[in-house]
Amino acid sequence: MFPRLTSHIRRPVKRQGAEQYLLLSLFSFAASVTVTRLFLALTGYPQIAGGDFHIAHALWGGLLLYIASLLPLTIANRWAYAAGAALAGIGVGLFIDEVGKFITQSNDYFYPLAAPIVYAFFLLTVVLYLRVRRPPARSARTELFSALDALEEVLEQDLDPVEREALEARLRFVVEHGERPDLRQLAQDLLEFLRHEALTLTPHRPGLMERSRRRWRAAEQRWLPRRRWRLLLIGGLAALGVVTLAKSGLAVMALALANLAAAPRGLEAGTMLAYLHDVFVPSGLTLQQGLLRYTDLALEGAVSVMLLASAVLLGTGRERSGTNLGWAGLLLALTAVNLLVFYYDQFGSIVSALVQLALLFGLAAYRQRFLPEASSPPPVAAPPPPPED
Repeated sequence: MFPRLTSHIRRPVKRQGAEQYLLLSLFSFAASVTVTRLFLALTGYPQIAGGDFHIAHALWGGLLLYIASLLPLTIANRWAYAAGAALAGIGVGLFIDEVGKFITQSNDYFYPLAAPIVYAFFLLTVVLYLRVRRPPARSARTELFSALDALEEVLEQDLDPVEREALEARLRFVVEHGERPDLRQLAQDLLEFLRHEALTLTPHRPGLMERSRRRWRAAEQRWLPRRRWRLLLIGGLAALGVVTLAKSGLAVMALALANLAAAPRGLEAGTMLAYLHDVFVPSGLTLQQGLLRYTDLALEGAVSVMLLASAVLLGTGRERSGTNLGWAGLLLALTAVNLLVFYYDQFGSIVSALVQLALLFGLAAYRQRFLPEASSPPPVAAPPPPPED
């Protein structure tokens, strides 16, 4: 008969490797939108059409999303999750790239609000990834879920000594901390199975992610000592700060010159609203667009000052303060500033966003390697010894 399709909703358990699947989906999503926009711009925005039909790439995105949803429903192998994550990222990128057509009556693909919507959706997914990558609270239930999922390696005859050691650690935790006797017994039986001499192990073969991490760490140790890495961060933060400051300064000057002739001699000629209207309209901006533009310029100026100050602090040896300030400035740029910049510049700001993201990763790696105490609580000082008589 049919399996039961409904059951009690129980507390969800994080899937083993969920953060890797989500990261794969994020990269696929970003690459899909970037490559699609670049291809369309280079080819003059061609259309697959004939007669009354026009096959938009949102349809291909929907098809890939449907395939991605079917894979984990029909295939039990773990590779279905990775394939589904990649297809879902590509599919949602192709679909959401045409959001401008869905929110306007004129089907305007280049509607200014489209790019901020895509970027905001990507940022929300990044926030979800950061939440998912946090290690969950350990419990016998979650550890046994992960252990049963990892037993696929036994069925595929692909279990290596490193994986067996990790699997045994999970099962020992269930045996020692489990509250249900049946689950403790199940974990104990699985431990005995893993220790059986008939179990076939394969040599440990590092995966792509592990090999990449090893190569990066080796190159990091060889080519990026502390002084050289600090100089790279100082140069990158200073350059980005100068470019951002010059960009916002030139934009302010252009807007000021365009509005100079329209500025009234006094406010008695109209209300403050009329004055703002007179200021923005000569530049081709509506009142709402003008307020957003000046907010964007103000935030860009603040970001540039923070980045330049961060470079100065790093250069003078105050690394913790410098990295904290640079981190805050880059986060402000990647969130609030870029949302406004994408409204005016559309996807032309992808390169600057990638540079900001690279610097953010650089700061994070520098803090993790050379300033581990920056993310840990300060040690409690021991009380002074009593004075001697």
